[in-house]
Amino acid sequence: MAFLFFKPIFLSLFLFISYHTATEASKLSAQSFSFSNGTSNARELAGKCNWFRGKWVFDPKYPLYDSNCPFIDPQFNCQKYGRHDSYYLKYRWQPFACDLPRFNGLYFLEKWRGKKIMFVGDSLSLNQWISLTCLIHSWVPNSKYKVFRADGLYSVTFEEYGVKILLYRTPYLVDLVNDNKAGRILKLDTIHNGKAWRGMDMLIFNTWHWWTHTGRSQPWDYIQEGNKLYKNMNRLIAFYKGLTTWARWVNRYVDPSRTKVFFQDISPTHYE
Repeated sequence: MAFLFFKPIFLSLFLFISYHTATEASKLSAQSFSFSNGTSNARELAGKCNWFRGKWVFDPKYPLYDSNCPFIDPQFNCQKYGRHDSYYLKYRWQPFACDLPRFNGLYFLEKWRGKKIMFVGDSLSLNQWISLTCLIHSWVPNSKYKVFRADGLYSVTFEEYGVKILLYRTPYLVDLVNDNKAGRILKLDTIHNGKAWRGMDMLIFNTWHWWTHTGRSQPWDYIQEGNKLYKNMNRLIAFYKGLTTWARWVNRYVDPSRTKVFFQDISPTHYE
């Protein structure tokens, strides 16, 4: 997958993040935030525009960051490692009913000063973590940052602003453990990893793709629910049970007065 190829949910999510932290939308720069109806009122945009109905359009001003971004993993860095064409990077999402504003990294950093945002999920979450950190970095290329990567937990901290963007890699959200006797077990009713997700100001969850794998491509030997082990289970039923466990975790451990929670839909290419 190439860097910079966003899905509509990503664009909408971070426009939401940028807008809904503002206390006075009318103070935003008209240059950075312009709309087809000539207003910069975020509530009016959200009320009248369906961000999910639109099309991809060519935009010569894209990409909004380049392959020199220090947070791109090599396997996602198509330009740096040999791809010659670049037109695939020059498309943006255009809703039918309105114009979306350009991402403003300085505005984002100021509004999220001292906050923590975490992506939790599989490679789709990884792509979006890379995209967001690179978008911000393109606005403050000389700003000090700190990178941490260990055991599936990644983070970039923009130190001047105290903004931390984290990623927790877990393709199922529920636990996948190694048992000395049974082997690899996907546990549908436990989320011990969730300890690392607490205390965030925003959580963006994603899971689906790996649930569909079967045979040798599935990374478990058994599925467990309660005290029962299953060699196999209908994938949609297993997915439903796993998401039910996740929803209960959110209800129990997330304080909605502090933390915003998003769950992303299925990546269209994976669904197909």
